[in-house]
Amino acid sequence: MNNSKTQLLHFLQKTNQIHSVKAMEIAEHFNEKIIAKGDFHLRENYTCNEYLFLDKGYMRAFAYNVEGADVTTEFYAAGQVVFEVSSFFKRTPSKENIQALTDCSGWYISYQQLNALFHSIPEFREFGRSVLVNGFASLKSRMLAMITATAEERYNVLLHHNPDIFQYAPLKNIATFLGVTDTSLSRIRKQVLKKG
Repeated sequence: MNNSKTQLLHFLQKTNQIHSVKAMEIAEHFNEKIIAKGDFHLRENYTCNEYLFLDKGYMRAFAYNVEGADVTTEFYAAGQVVFEVSSFFKRTPSKENIQALTDCSGWYISYQQLNALFHSIPEFREFGRSVLVNGFASLKSRMLAMITATAEERYNVLLHHNPDIFQYAPLKNIATFLGVTDTSLSRIRKQVLKKG
């Protein structure tokens, strides 16, 4: 087993549904992927075919709104799975783009390989279900926060859960993710600094 798959192995075992020997067997099916800063992991209108575990780096997902401006829909850091879930499982063209904010590396498995493992390894199927449930819960929380939380509260949640993103993502990307203008984000950051 390649030692550089250590983080992938920890990820596979974190729910305690997959023991170490089975995790190593599953990890053998993942292939390395290197993505240079600015390159795309996925472009809109293409079907997502790779389930990527991000080992190093930062990425962002974004879509274009009706005016043609890009709006950030998600940030990804090392230790997370990167894929467009609807496109991947429904085999439909993606409406999102996923781009590297820094040089990135990770481990990926194709749609066909993932399904084959789901069918042959019940523990992996349960693990996959857990990942999807957590992802759905996170998405639901974010959607509700856009309705029920102030922009400053949303900023504080991002700062708490993903503080490094402020070093790697342009502020305009962070602003669209939070649903505010660049000017509002600057004002919120100043307010938070004063309180801190």
